[in-house]
Amino acid sequence: MTWRPQYRTSKFRHVFGKAATKESCYDGVPITRSVQDNNFCTVNPRFLAVITECAGGGSFLVLSLHHTGKVDPHHPRVSGHRGKVLDIKWNPFNDYCIASCSEDTTVKLWEIPPHGVLKNLTVAWKELQGHSRRVGLIEWHPTAKNILFSTAYDYQVMIWNLDCPEQVIKNPVRTISHHTDVVLSMSFNTDGSLFATACKDRKVRLMETRSGNVLREANSKTHKASKVLILGNMKMLLTTGTSRWNERQIALWDQEDLSVPLLEENLDGSSGVLFPFYDPDTHMLYIAGKGDGNMRYYEISTEKPYIQYLTEYRSNLPQKGMGVMPKRGLDVSSCEVFRFYKLVTVKSLIEPLSMIVPRRSESYQEDIYPMTAGNKPALTAEEWLSGIDKGPVLMSLKPGSEDAESFSEAKELRSSLDTGKPQSRPSMLQLAVIQDELAAKESKDDGSITEDSRSRVPVSNGEDLALCSPPRTENELRLKFHKQQEEIRRLRELLGQRDVRIKQLELEIKNMKNSQSQSSL
Repeated sequence: MTWRPQYRTSKFRHVFGKAATKESCYDGVPITRSVQDNNFCTVNPRFLAVITECAGGGSFLVLSLHHTGKVDPHHPRVSGHRGKVLDIKWNPFNDYCIASCSEDTTVKLWEIPPHGVLKNLTVAWKELQGHSRRVGLIEWHPTAKNILFSTAYDYQVMIWNLDCPEQVIKNPVRTISHHTDVVLSMSFNTDGSLFATACKDRKVRLMETRSGNVLREANSKTHKASKVLILGNMKMLLTTGTSRWNERQIALWDQEDLSVPLLEENLDGSSGVLFPFYDPDTHMLYIAGKGDGNMRYYEISTEKPYIQYLTEYRSNLPQKGMGVMPKRGLDVSSCEVFRFYKLVTVKSLIEPLSMIVPRRSESYQEDIYPMTAGNKPALTAEEWLSGIDKGPVLMSLKPGSEDAESFSEAKELRSSLDTGKPQSRPSMLQLAVIQDELAAKESKDDGSITEDSRSRVPVSNGEDLALCSPPRTENELRLKFHKQQEEIRRLRELLGQRDVRIKQLELEIKNMKNSQSQSSL
């Protein structure tokens, strides 16, 4: 075992797992009994999808996230596959689009209605036909829109471009044929320029995403990998698997040299597959074993000993798979940094499990919520296929900031200020106009207009607009962006208060008129 220091300075040292109450769980879900080593569950801020057991063909269930409690056994399902469904994944840039793959050798894309699945869905939006054997794993590209990867028991990895008018797509944009056995796991780096695979032939391959060329290959005799993760921008890979003596093991690799692992650590002698989950914002690693009730979590660093053990969450309920909520769906008011959806087959239960950083303050904790990947693509499919790579479009999780607004849009604001292009969101001048309108509205409510309101100079973020110059550095741009967000929030609150005041005055006038009419009678 790795030596672990007794005392460490870390803001995540006391992270704990909090299981949801019974009322907040999803009960009576017929979870699949498939032996495939997948998670069988996928989540976004609107819906939860889980693969279910069925008599013929394959199906999965899509539930509204707030549809907790007992699930109707006759709830409509997505049931268009002719074979068992093996994997499902939500589109990271479209909360109403989900991909599924099946033993019938196809991959299908489904459009989920805004109000959920109200009747059985059998007709897919698109169908991808290219594999010759059952498709076991699918992954979306992390930054490019409508680019999907699939791998099957024909040992092929196929790249699909969904931006085409055809309903049935038979030709992938690229087929990668370097594997000599079944691909067990796929993982992308932050900008999607590289991806790693763990294969049943005991090899871990690091490849260029677009061309499929193998850059580096690991073939350790002491570690047999079943799952692989690229740890964000830390230039490291993590694999879970078994040791030579069949003990469950995690291994850490240098991305530039896969000849020898940086670290190997044996965990226990159980037989279930270890599912790794990594949070690049907090650098925390979660390890959950199939069939286990516990979950270990660690903190990753670039210096020795690389992996720092934090603690573990323990439960009597064994998990078959885990769904993970994207960061934009977390409850920041309770300092939630990660949320799992645990599939408990023995009780037909899906149990939300929140990982929480204990803080006394109820205000927004900026140190544990940095800018994170949002729900907007950085590239179109054509741009990515033409050879462009970009990092994810970042967004703030601070309450009051819109999901559609992001830091990259602030960069667009800077360029448009220089070129004079109009903005899709309020600019400084528009904010000044809003302030003038609010001042005029307030003066009308009071029945008089002061001289100060007539000669008022437009001010934004506490600065005279006439003297306000465009930001020159990225830090200045970030500061102005957050100040502007705060001012928009304040103006909205002020507008709401004025509306309430107007309603109160209207009610008082109505009461006065009623009292006068009664006195005259």
